[in-house]
Amino acid sequence: MTTPHDSPVPRLNYPTASFLISAPTLALCPDDTGAEVAFAGRSNAGKSSAINALTQQNALARTSRTPGRTQLINFFSVMNDEARRLVDLPGYGYAKVPEAVKLEWQKHLAEYLRNRFSLRGLVLLMDVRHPLTEFDQMMLDYADQRGMPVHILLTKADKLKRGPASAALQKVRSRLKEWEDLVSVQLFSSLKRDGVDTLSQKLNQWLYTPPE
Repeated sequence: MTTPHDSPVPRLNYPTASFLISAPTLALCPDDTGAEVAFAGRSNAGKSSAINALTQQNALARTSRTPGRTQLINFFSVMNDEARRLVDLPGYGYAKVPEAVKLEWQKHLAEYLRNRFSLRGLVLLMDVRHPLTEFDQMMLDYADQRGMPVHILLTKADKLKRGPASAALQKVRSRLKEWEDLVSVQLFSSLKRDGVDTLSQKLNQWLYTPPE
């Protein structure tokens, strides 16, 4: 007989993901219960494409992206269960908005990452050709302060040949060796759907891990 501790991690059906709510601040997010995983990345890192590849939906990550709403935290439920959520954080880096707006957004982002109890892990997306930017380091610092696991997707891997892509992967792993107990890294291509299964397995582990 198996016990809950030695049974395999159940597989979630990510194509069932559906838009739940958008929130401008931590106070207006859904109840801080259940489990959620957040996706973060610079505006050109391919975050929306990765979420859409994971869920096999062409525009899920843009369902709440009407003009003027780009600074919102967007929540999606999985398998019609509002207690299991994917979270799409606003892209950062290329938005042509006033500095004061960027600082306000950064404040809400920091509050969310530091204080959201149901947040089990962070998926951090980086263009494989331009990894570990200042923004990426900031996100890793937030996660490190909290001891929260991070899974890095080196996106647009199809833009490089196999050799250079593998070299980029090893370089990032080497630079993050001090964080290897919290950080995992993989290559990812939304266009070719390479790496989707690995990402799904990581999300399954996080979304089924009970809080301490």
